[in-house]
Amino acid sequence: MDALAADLLAVADWITAHITMWVLIVTGLFLTVVSRGVQLRHLRSMLRQVRGSRAGAQGGISSFQAFAISLAARVGIGNVFGVAAALLAGGPGAIFWMWVVALVGMATAFFEATLAQLFKVRAQDGSFRGGPAFYMRAGMGSPLLAGLFAAITVVTCGFVITSVQSNAVAGTLAAAFGSGEDSALPGFAGLSSQQLVVAALVLVLTAVVVLGGIRAVARVTELMAPAMALVYVVLVAVICLANIQQFVQVLGLIIRSAFSLEPLVGGLGGGILAAVVNGTKRGLFSNEAGQGTAPNAAATATVSHPVQQGLIQSLGVFIDTVVVCTATAFVILLSGPETWTSPDANPATLTTLAIAHGLGAWTVLPMAVLVFVLAYSSIIAAYVYSDVNMSYLTGGKAWGSWLVRLVSILSATAGAVLSLEVVWNAVDIAMAVMTLTNLVALVWLYRWGVGALRDYEAQRSAGVESPVFRAQGNPHLPASLQTDVWD
Repeated sequence: MDALAADLLAVADWITAHITMWVLIVTGLFLTVVSRGVQLRHLRSMLRQVRGSRAGAQGGISSFQAFAISLAARVGIGNVFGVAAALLAGGPGAIFWMWVVALVGMATAFFEATLAQLFKVRAQDGSFRGGPAFYMRAGMGSPLLAGLFAAITVVTCGFVITSVQSNAVAGTLAAAFGSGEDSALPGFAGLSSQQLVVAALVLVLTAVVVLGGIRAVARVTELMAPAMALVYVVLVAVICLANIQQFVQVLGLIIRSAFSLEPLVGGLGGGILAAVVNGTKRGLFSNEAGQGTAPNAAATATVSHPVQQGLIQSLGVFIDTVVVCTATAFVILLSGPETWTSPDANPATLTTLAIAHGLGAWTVLPMAVLVFVLAYSSIIAAYVYSDVNMSYLTGGKAWGSWLVRLVSILSATAGAVLSLEVVWNAVDIAMAVMTLTNLVALVWLYRWGVGALRDYEAQRSAGVESPVFRAQGNPHLPASLQTDVWD
């Protein structure tokens, strides 16, 4: 099993280094050019959209709720473990390449969310469903590619991501409080108390929300996702402010390491290739731009114009990487080599050790709770992605939705008590396939995204406060959009 895990890791690294990261960056640059830098020109519009995004849902899922679902998935284990893994393997320079991925990824996120809105359909319960599978079928006319993407997403999000998130929590608790004595309960020999506690909590909390469907997830994440991101950022901001005199030094270290042929910091990996590969891979895992998962949430929103949700989802990439991931990186780098070279330092524990170094050992318990909440939010958000794609595969049949709910609950519970080295390494391969498939669709359909953006900008220039999208006879679109949603 260890040999299989090592082989999968080698394959994942090769795909990332030779294919995914180049296609991801080139596609992001292409979409940036054709949109005339939408992520830069409309940064203020993104903030304005968020301020008014909780209204206008008319009983459906609001724009802010859809944003919160994707934010819950983005601001998760990747912000804690992913950044630590990137630093340990790629050195400080990996953070610079995470910024690059995020900057171009904001354009990618805009296009995939806008397309998800354009080609969304109405579900039986009156809410909306959409995402890459839907715009691949309706926009590209490729049901084969759509079915492939949907099937991979159902498995990856409904089984793999849910299990690795709970697995990460169990590992964090074991590292923070010790592995515990083997359980004496019948049938549970060999399992630590932390694993059993996490499994029980995940089972109960996931079931309570997931069994209520996508609307229940939207209500929970609307409150939880912004709150947990704010708490985490405040926690690390205190450490950064306490070491403000070293802030510029750390920033310079990140930039120098990004272009250095050799590691610059003892105890951390480095070199330009390692920095690029790990920064790109972990940046993708964290902010999901181009991966094709976030559009499934974006499509559920009730908005008057597709671009509104595109702008909000683009902002989510900025918040995830430039704000939250950067905060994590600075805390780790400020903690000094004694933390990086500690025998206990690994991706699961490095961030917790760094925060404990900055604020004291009392932070271990709050960090364990925070990591649990981060993982839990990603679990229920991953269920939404899986449910939307199962809806595509089954034509919206109720049994498909219930199957996804049960599988998501069981896989999240099992993840806390199983050894998932193989699954952890396989997830990078699955995400690479999803990403490459989605990026092909984004380039193929870019004119629809550009057309929607021009329509939005034309209405804003004409003084329309809240632009309204028209699918039929819209002069900015490459053709009339055949849909019963926008008319």
